[in-house]
Amino acid sequence: MADVSLDFQFTSSIDKVWNALTDSNILAKWIMENNFKPIVGHKCQFRNEQWNLVVDCEVLVVDEPYKLSYTWVGGPIKTIVTWTLKEENGITYLHLEQTGFEKEDQAFNGAKYGWAKMGEELKKVLAEM
Repeated sequence: MADVSLDFQFTSSIDKVWNALTDSNILAKWIMENNFKPIVGHKCQFRNEQWNLVVDCEVLVVDEPYKLSYTWVGGPIKTIVTWTLKEENGITYLHLEQTGFEKEDQAFNGAKYGWAKMGEELKKVLAEM
């Protein structure tokens, strides 16, 4: 098994970062169009029409504002995404863990690259909020 593990730091408050992770309209600005709701058991989709991509999700954990976890299933990928947040000295630390990849292959490398790019988009979105 292989896991994607990335860390981000933001000068935004933990509540602002949590909002960017859980508000469907804000998520659409830095991930994809979606019908996400931070409710355990909620089933939703992230969609990108341009890439003909649909990712099915089910919310597993909502521990506001410290932890959010959901399944991330699309094509051959059946993984779990977990966001962990903590705030210290005015900095919000955001850790992403995407677990369940069979091996370090194209899907794994694509996810690693994609989340890193989306993390940069999140930084821009937070600056605009």
